[in-house]
Amino acid sequence: MITIKIGFCVKNLAKGTEQVRQKLLKDPDMDVVEYGCTSYCGICRRYHVAIVNSHPIKADTPEELLDRIYDYIDNELVDQF
Repeated sequence: MITIKIGFCVKNLAKGTEQVRQKLLKDPDMDVVEYGCTSYCGICRRYHVAIVNSHPIKADTPEELLDRIYDYIDNELVDQF
């Protein structure tokens, strides 16, 4: 079974990214965590951000972020496992 770690900054969650986290929590293949800071402050201030297996994913909207997370997993990570 593949487990994918997805991290979120607490401040970014408060900007609306929480809805993405809630959807990902329902997936048993996802290890969803939140951090006080992810050290991506520059993009975190301007975008909705998730850190997928140490790779930052950014988007303008929460919906776009969710799509980009799944695209990254399907196109980049699946080949690594």
